[in-house]
Amino acid sequence: MDLRVTIVQTDLHWQDAEANRRMLSEKLAAAAPKTDLIVLPEMFTTGFSMTPQGIAEQADTTTLGWMQEEAKRHQAVLTGSVMVQEGERFLNRLYWVRPDGTYTKYDKKHLFRMAKEHDTYTPGSERLIVELKGWNVCPLVCYDLRFPVWSRNTNNAYDLLLYVANWPKVRRQPWSTLLQARAIENLAYVVGVNRIGTDSNDHAYSGDSAIIHPKGYHLLETAEVEGIHTVTLSKKQLEDFREAFPAHLDADRFSLEG
Repeated sequence: MDLRVTIVQTDLHWQDAEANRRMLSEKLAAAAPKTDLIVLPEMFTTGFSMTPQGIAEQADTTTLGWMQEEAKRHQAVLTGSVMVQEGERFLNRLYWVRPDGTYTKYDKKHLFRMAKEHDTYTPGSERLIVELKGWNVCPLVCYDLRFPVWSRNTNNAYDLLLYVANWPKVRRQPWSTLLQARAIENLAYVVGVNRIGTDSNDHAYSGDSAIIHPKGYHLLETAEVEGIHTVTLSKKQLEDFREAFPAHLDADRFSLEG
């Protein structure tokens, strides 16, 4: 019933997918985590770039193949987002890749207009919940964190909420605060994986990756350094807490409109 989650907090090579894939392969090989789920940052092949023309790969091709190889090698689900091109559209696409090579995808819903992401990429419209070892997991991307309706855990539909991000250091306080809030309000574990370093737009990233218990306390807080960390999540603790504190039974009813 327990779930082992591994997060990868790292700097990224700017708009160099091959270099990032090679770097991540080396880091994962060295760490050799015994885990069920490996989480990479947002746009882990390029950094948070608004110039996908000539850089974005065709959907479901090179990086997906690399993820399938790494998931098989480590016998764990591998997830993270990349820029892809699908027809005339560019998407910030999260892949959820299983060790057997099968995969699911989620296209980022909320696009960060302050960086003109909404002018560059096409938003997704479908939330994703996937199953892993008896756990239901909802993977989202960065700016999605600011919109609690999108992540509302109606009837405890998921057990783990995760965010992959390129969240700048200048806004580190909202990142940490909102991750904690999402865990508390949704009676679920929350994982947030952010990058570190400085990109070619001179945006600095402090990491602050975290794994948070449904009660709101941290199981893991990272420093502003590269690292690969594994934490075991207890399904029994989650179920016991939900039974003792069933706040979800009093949640307001609502529906999403397109």
